[in-house]
Amino acid sequence: MKKFLMATVAAGAFVASAGLALADCGIAKGSVRILSNDFEALHIVAAGAEKCASGTVTVTKNQTTEHKNIQIPALTANPATYTVAVVANNSIVPLLNGGLIRPLDDLVAKFGQQLNETQLVKIDGKVMAIAFMANTQHMYYRKDLLEQAGIAPPKTYEEVLEAAKVLRDKGILKNPLALNMKPGWDLAQEFVNMYMGYGGDLFKAGTAEASINNENGVKTLEMLKALTGYMSPDYVTYNTNAIKPIWEAGEIAIINGWGSRAGAYIAADSPVPEIAKATAFASAPMVGGGSTPATTLWWDGFTIAKNISDEDAEASFRAMMNGTAPQTAVDHGSAAVWLISGYKPTPAAVGVFETIANKAKPFPMLAHMGLLHTALGDNISEFLQGKESAEQALADATAAYTTAAKENGFLK
Repeated sequence: MKKFLMATVAAGAFVASAGLALADCGIAKGSVRILSNDFEALHIVAAGAEKCASGTVTVTKNQTTEHKNIQIPALTANPATYTVAVVANNSIVPLLNGGLIRPLDDLVAKFGQQLNETQLVKIDGKVMAIAFMANTQHMYYRKDLLEQAGIAPPKTYEEVLEAAKVLRDKGILKNPLALNMKPGWDLAQEFVNMYMGYGGDLFKAGTAEASINNENGVKTLEMLKALTGYMSPDYVTYNTNAIKPIWEAGEIAIINGWGSRAGAYIAADSPVPEIAKATAFASAPMVGGGSTPATTLWWDGFTIAKNISDEDAEASFRAMMNGTAPQTAVDHGSAAVWLISGYKPTPAAVGVFETIANKAKPFPMLAHMGLLHTALGDNISEFLQGKESAEQALADATAAYTTAAKENGFLK
């Protein structure tokens, strides 16, 4: 899977009426029920799938940031509540472990002629998902404010701290930084990004035993705490959706943002065109003298539920083929770093490209990774709030993970 991810990301870096909809998609009948995350690129894909609706084909969607909490019970139901689950590196793993999604080889052979080989996510030789976009978190910055402060775009997190100090000391912005620091998934991901930037291994080699309560773990927490010193006290509410309006209000100069959201920050119809024009993107910064960016590489794609009829599976696959057709990349090139045919890189993809070129590592696709991610998100905020030491926070996260790993059979 890691080999697939790197190949896929590299490829991505280089490369009406019901009657009319029916004619375009060729679907006789069926029910298409889509579950996905909630951001622009996925709205575009779902809208393309919805064009396949007709008198005999229904297409519905639930696009929510809670999708990962919904997908397992929804796909465990028989029939499954949703026929399509849009996933990423991490969220496909529990679906695979639960046997909740079906192999797509037959559908690819019949209806997947538009697909590139590198879009095919294969597990044990079977196609289990179709990747349609690459993603990573990277640096967004206000080039006008940095120029006003007389500083160059930072290349390391140490330089980010220096830049933040200058911006504050010169009275340009009081709280110039933001990361996705909301306790839970977002905070855990910032830890993983930074920890891997320091060169840390999340697990002891060849085992499911957590390896975070160490020097790299302490450095990671200390860097995150230092960064919060240049954030609003409301940083505990910061996630992707919360940061964008603050950026558009002109209150932030540097953030760690997802590549999939970059296009919306520089859109021609931005409510603050002067800020959109001044927004630029770059590789995720290095940290601690490391040689790789402090971030992880991801892909987004779709799966088809196992507990549905073959008729609905075919309708769903074909509708998603319409949602991820080459024309999608042509019409919405700035919305994502598309892996689909027809994509030509846009200014919104600069940060993703630079991060890939700097050899960022893929997010670990391990069955037990989700448990560690959850344990981190639930336990490290106490350190950031000054309630306990870094070592204690890491010990708490390790203990929570170990308990969950034993309960799930990953540790004895």
